[in-house]
Amino acid sequence: MADEIVELRADSSDPLFNKDDMFYKKFPSDYRQVRYFALLLVQQAPHEIKEVNLLEQQICELLRNAIKHGNKNDKNKSVEAWYKFTNTSAHLIIKDEGDGFKEMERWNEFNKKRSECIRNEDFMELANYVSYRTIDSQLDDGGNALFAALEYWDGGIVYSDERNCVAVAKNFAQKRYGVELDQAKSGTDR
Repeated sequence: MADEIVELRADSSDPLFNKDDMFYKKFPSDYRQVRYFALLLVQQAPHEIKEVNLLEQQICELLRNAIKHGNKNDKNKSVEAWYKFTNTSAHLIIKDEGDGFKEMERWNEFNKKRSECIRNEDFMELANYVSYRTIDSQLDDGGNALFAALEYWDGGIVYSDERNCVAVAKNFAQKRYGVELDQAKSGTDR
């Protein structure tokens, strides 16, 4: 059975856009402070889901994309963040003031071809799909953060219909603490 290739999609009616019971913060488009902004959000996460920097790193990427690609580093624009963390999940909505991810269908096609090259172990052809670039791409752009996001946000990634707002979710395994006792044995088995 072939692995399903996940595609990005736009659907403002998706349940991931439900903001009930979520915290809210608004940040200026200051690229230099992205890590600080991410730490402000992550501080609300319970210890059980604070992975070794992965959650913070993924939140940084969401904020970086909103500031750099959405707001074009315009300090007069802001980024809004809604977020909720539980012991088993992370849910964020990040909105910028940009024109939206207009290249989504093209990116999906690129990712499909890239994924097929990986699945088929066609590494010669894969060289053509190392980084996704558009006419607006800068030297340090390549779409790698979005490839990683598709794997990390296993609860979904969906954009608003305007494509300037993204909702993501991550599920975490329930951590168990303490000693598990074998219930089948009684105190008389010695």
